[in-house]
Amino acid sequence: MNKLTNRLISFTFLIFIFGFSLLNLLTPDREKSESENRLLQQFPHFSLDRLLSGDYTRDFDKYMTDQFVLKDHWVGLKSDFEQFVHKSENNGVYFGKDGYLLEKFSDKGEYFDINLQAINSFHNKMEQLNTTVMLVPTAVKIYEDKLPLFAPTYDQEKMLSQAQDELKVHLVDVMPILMEHKEEAIYYRTDHHWTTLGAFYAYQQLLKEWGINPYLDYHVETVTHNFYGTHYFKANDHRLKPDEIHVYYPNHPVDFSLTFPGTGESLDGLYNYDYLDQRDKYSLFINGNQALTVIKSNVENGQKLVMFKDSYAHNFVPFLAMHFEEIHLIDLRYFNLNPYDYIREHEFTQALFLYNLSSFGTDSTIKKLKAYH
Repeated sequence: MNKLTNRLISFTFLIFIFGFSLLNLLTPDREKSESENRLLQQFPHFSLDRLLSGDYTRDFDKYMTDQFVLKDHWVGLKSDFEQFVHKSENNGVYFGKDGYLLEKFSDKGEYFDINLQAINSFHNKMEQLNTTVMLVPTAVKIYEDKLPLFAPTYDQEKMLSQAQDELKVHLVDVMPILMEHKEEAIYYRTDHHWTTLGAFYAYQQLLKEWGINPYLDYHVETVTHNFYGTHYFKANDHRLKPDEIHVYYPNHPVDFSLTFPGTGESLDGLYNYDYLDQRDKYSLFINGNQALTVIKSNVENGQKLVMFKDSYAHNFVPFLAMHFEEIHLIDLRYFNLNPYDYIREHEFTQALFLYNLSSFGTDSTIKKLKAYH
């Protein structure tokens, strides 16, 4: 009986191994992983030199890992098992209550202090500009009550207090208004961004502190019911329901255009709806990450804003654009010109820094503002 059992186990194992090997051979290679939003390793070119150098074997290992049949399903099964054994997080993302995925926030980031000083350096060099800073708390702060039991998280209020003490320019604190509306959907459940509603509340707070009446007359449309964000693909919890993305259209229409200097590309309006057919649906807003984005409108008031930002600005800017003739968005991660020369050339009236607290503490490119003159 034992002999028969051993043979059966061995036979089953061989079928499993050779079956998956055959499936791997018969299944066409994929060019891109939608779940990971990256290009996949293709079958490597063979040469004796590449074999001896180790390049061929290294690329072949990547190829086998990337092209393994049903890879996404195995990754999802791994996540299901981890939750079954009550693991509270996966790939730096906590499994929160009510279907929320919340990113770990363990410290303020090695560049937080440096970036505060970089903004002060900017102010010293550009004193003629009315400069404002908005540092946005992330969902893990607003929804602390949804975290798994005993999950540690860094005190974002302490970070804002430090920024308030050290910055030489005005800091807009949107923590209170976001906490006031925390029972509403102000952050996506599966993504690291705030929703358009969260951005709308923050916009109202900013305009209040600028002494300007916010524009509030919008009709809201749901442009997709099927948005899975960055946290979804990190946590690999395939049981979660997708988010919705909403767009606020002003009932008093304003004409907008987007240009991306240096690329030759442009866009009518503030939204690129082609992204709704892709994984990165959030890039619907102002065409996603660009080194430089110029927004022009038919709001003829002579007001021009330069804005240093991360992607939290993307669904925030459509509200702000109702008040400016031009807004120039600079993403220092990709912008390699002298920002001061650019500002002097375009004669801006105001400057705004808008970052979420996580990216502000980890972004190594904001310090460029200290190097340039």
